[in-house]
Amino acid sequence: MTDYFPGFGNHVSTEAVAGALPIGRNSPQRPAFGLYAEQLSGTAFTAPRHENRRSWLYRLRPSAEHPPFTRYEGAGRFAPGTVQAPLPPNRLRWDPIAAPAPGTDLIDGITTMLANRDPADLEGVAVHLYAANANMEARAFVNADGELLFIPQQGRLTLLTEMGRIEIAPGQIALVPRGVKFRAILPDGEARGYLAENHGSLFRLPDLGPIGANGLANPRDFETPAAWFEDRDEPFELVQKYLGSLWTTMLDHSPLDVVAWHGNLGPWRYDLARFNAINTVSFDHPDPSIFTVLTSPSDVPGRANADFVIFPPRWMVAEDTFRPPWFHRNIMSEAMGLITGAYDAKAEGFAPGGLSLHNLMAGHGPDVASWEAASNADLKPHKLDGTMAFMVETCWPYRPTAYALDHAQPDYDAAWSGFPKAKLP
Repeated sequence: MTDYFPGFGNHVSTEAVAGALPIGRNSPQRPAFGLYAEQLSGTAFTAPRHENRRSWLYRLRPSAEHPPFTRYEGAGRFAPGTVQAPLPPNRLRWDPIAAPAPGTDLIDGITTMLANRDPADLEGVAVHLYAANANMEARAFVNADGELLFIPQQGRLTLLTEMGRIEIAPGQIALVPRGVKFRAILPDGEARGYLAENHGSLFRLPDLGPIGANGLANPRDFETPAAWFEDRDEPFELVQKYLGSLWTTMLDHSPLDVVAWHGNLGPWRYDLARFNAINTVSFDHPDPSIFTVLTSPSDVPGRANADFVIFPPRWMVAEDTFRPPWFHRNIMSEAMGLITGAYDAKAEGFAPGGLSLHNLMAGHGPDVASWEAASNADLKPHKLDGTMAFMVETCWPYRPTAYALDHAQPDYDAAWSGFPKAKLP
């Protein structure tokens, strides 16, 4: 049996026990082995066929079987709410978060940095950092507010989901759909990275427009896991994120008990090295939207609720062109992270594992050192290598959490000080 099925949004049929999948029926009167049939819907029942996402799960117990949830207080920096006081239009940047206390698993090791919109509006996005050093052994997590995009920066993650096992390392990403339960194992003993939480339309591949049929992220390079399940009858904690807060309940079994499933809604992973970057071969360079891996559209055509954009290794060949990102102000709001290497618009201060925020209409671009180097460079073709940065861009302004405001670098604005005045004739 294959471990992964290729293709973005393809219909998958997979069973961990032969004969568990029904034939010709989604909800037979008596599913095989006494399993329970359950539909998981990621879109409205009546969404257009080409956008409709749902899967049928066949499990040991119905997921409806659980006691009431109560407030969870264990993760002090995960989903604490954002600052609602008037927000200065300042550019912000953060160093990597400090190492967590021993015994911190993924859920307790998440720090919410930025968010916008109320999850109840089914719009918006949040950006979190995670740092963990312990496995989730007898506890699982489920997010009712949105889908979770994992972006590892250091250390591998094994995500044990209801619908299969996903293993990712830095340079790969993985998505767990809204409502899918999972727990995280750390093969290297510790892990760090980023989480993008999308409350709006499901992430999808962007249209290619004039690019044509090929380029950017290819659908076949996305991998959905085969069915896998746990049969564990023991106390198990289930933590849920719901309407921006965390809640907990205790089960007498592992909720990761889906023996078989079929449908087009499921977790997946993707290797960012497979992204086919498009760039200029003449002069200037295109907008950063040309590096979009995933998009979550808003109700306004061309204006994304959220875009996941990467800045990968690529050849730079533009003539008579300022090659790093130019100075700009943007209607979109940009949260940027760095997985490895250096970012070509910042000479220092932006470390792997760090984060920056440029909200809408905040002027930004290269710092003085990067501007001077690019302005005086001998423009021969060269490969920008050994780097991987990303951006979670959104049409909604981000609001930082209180923790984020208290821990921002105090001198980020100095990156744009010291530029010489232009000399007119």
